[in-house]
Amino acid sequence: MDSTDLETFLAVAEDRSFSRAAERLHLTQPAVTKRIKRLEENLATLLFDRIGRRVELTQGGQLLLPRARSLLQEIADTRRMLENLNDQVSGSLQLATSHHVGLHRLAPVLKTFSDRYPDVQLDIRFEDSEAAHDLVRRGDSELAVVTLDPKGPVDLAYLPLWDDPLTFIVARDHPLAGRPRLSLAELARYPAILPGLATYTGRIVAELFRTRQIEISAPLSTNYLETISMLTGTGLGWSLLPRSMLTDELVPLTTDAPSQHRTLGCVTSPARSRSNAADAFIQILERFRD
Repeated sequence: MDSTDLETFLAVAEDRSFSRAAERLHLTQPAVTKRIKRLEENLATLLFDRIGRRVELTQGGQLLLPRARSLLQEIADTRRMLENLNDQVSGSLQLATSHHVGLHRLAPVLKTFSDRYPDVQLDIRFEDSEAAHDLVRRGDSELAVVTLDPKGPVDLAYLPLWDDPLTFIVARDHPLAGRPRLSLAELARYPAILPGLATYTGRIVAELFRTRQIEISAPLSTNYLETISMLTGTGLGWSLLPRSMLTDELVPLTTDAPSQHRTLGCVTSPARSRSNAADAFIQILERFRD
């Protein structure tokens, strides 16, 4: 079996779409179809059912999926171990990060790394922090620089880098602006604009109000903190955002809640060996650690 055919199979299986897999792999859709057909012919089994626009794994595809992931990870690990023998920092580094961390934290890190190691090709994917964890878990990214799970790592390794204090905010013309001190119950009487509850930041907010047995109304929700900041600035509601995102249009609120924060850091998998490029990137990350 050709490893590129297996990589294409994984992309189609995960995206449930030939067209989206083609975009991810920077291929044409006919090229993706050709690779899948070749793999099916080599294995003498159908891997996908095409039902209208839907793509579903057949029984054979379901059996192949975990084995394909394992085979590709073994190949990648072997390649890294051999490349590491010469102590050179080169090749490709697959990195996942969230839009917020990439925008507010990674620019100086990336510049320093690229200046020092010009032979490394960075392959950066922007994902929600939770999705980035899964990319590392599956071996699709060697590391991720994202918001860390407040519950701590289970099967992954964490390197905490930055404490990210959170603060309640509203627009300057919001009815709550300028109030000396608010209870969470008072705050909950007004609409909120929050990250989705499936995100780590959203879970921090939900847990804070759950412990007080207070229900909140959040008719507007998005995982992009910059979008939340913009919507909050229009006066549509309050939010809980990183303190670093305060602008002239936004003011902080004082509440009876304990201080809230999240931790940003690097996620790797202890199940796979790291490339020289990944080790070098982590060393530079630590230089920019708070």
